[in-house]
Amino acid sequence: MIKKPPAPGVSREARISDEGLQRLEQQLMRGGHISPLVLAQWIKRYGEPAREMIKRYAHQQDSD
Repeated sequence: MIKKPPAPGVSREARISDEGLQRLEQQLMRGGHISPLVLAQWIKRYGEPAREMIKRYAHQQDSD
């Protein structure tokens, strides 16, 4: 049996990019529950853009 070498995960630069914020937005759009601890991690990593996005989607859910 031939094992494939492990592939590296997502680099830090890719995580802290617009692509990462797009992933957050996709999760928020799905409307599933995201724990406050996980949301805090997003804010810690991406800062104010993530905070604004989370607030925007929280407001949209309240108005639905």
